[in-house]
Amino acid sequence: MISTLLSTFINKLIILPGLLIAITLHELAHGFTAYLMGDATAKNNGRLSLNPIVHIDPIGFLLLFVAGFGWAKPVPVNPMYFNNRKMGTILVSLAGPLANFILSIISAIILVTGIITNSLIIKIFELTLLYNIVLGVFNLLPFPPLDGSKILASILPTKYEMLFYRYEKYTYLLLIFLIMTNVIDRLLNPLIILWYNLLVNITNILL
Repeated sequence: MISTLLSTFINKLIILPGLLIAITLHELAHGFTAYLMGDATAKNNGRLSLNPIVHIDPIGFLLLFVAGFGWAKPVPVNPMYFNNRKMGTILVSLAGPLANFILSIISAIILVTGIITNSLIIKIFELTLLYNIVLGVFNLLPFPPLDGSKILASILPTKYEMLFYRYEKYTYLLLIFLIMTNVIDRLLNPLIILWYNLLVNITNILL
């Protein structure tokens, strides 16, 4: 019993680095992109940081750690500072998932080159690769509060964009329903596996 609990605890600890890296760089990318486009809101709130603590929502992270579903603390962004509100919103929203995809590529390169031989470190990088793919793909879904919803809303004509935001609270419920019924898993798992295998195979060929 004790050995089982200890093993479970160790496995959970191994998950932590990959989760923290994926969450931290995702949120930092949002804030830094907004800052480059003239919005200092994230900077003024101390969110342009590599310190994972400033990006963690305690409840969301606990659920993510224990149940596999949760959330980070959203980076505050004020699109009114952008020269082009719609384009700025699209770029800031894309920045988070793009950071995750870049991190997944870096993780794959490190794993394929074989420069790491320690089995524990290899496991950590495998999880870092996986979590960055999952977070990147998941956040591109067009459901609030995910990044994909802001991208979709910004593509729509202004009239329909306002309508989208007016009723977004109902799509929150739809997202929760899809997660609870595992529909999201059935939709995303093939994409995640495809990107994972494609990334590893291409990296193997190139290196």
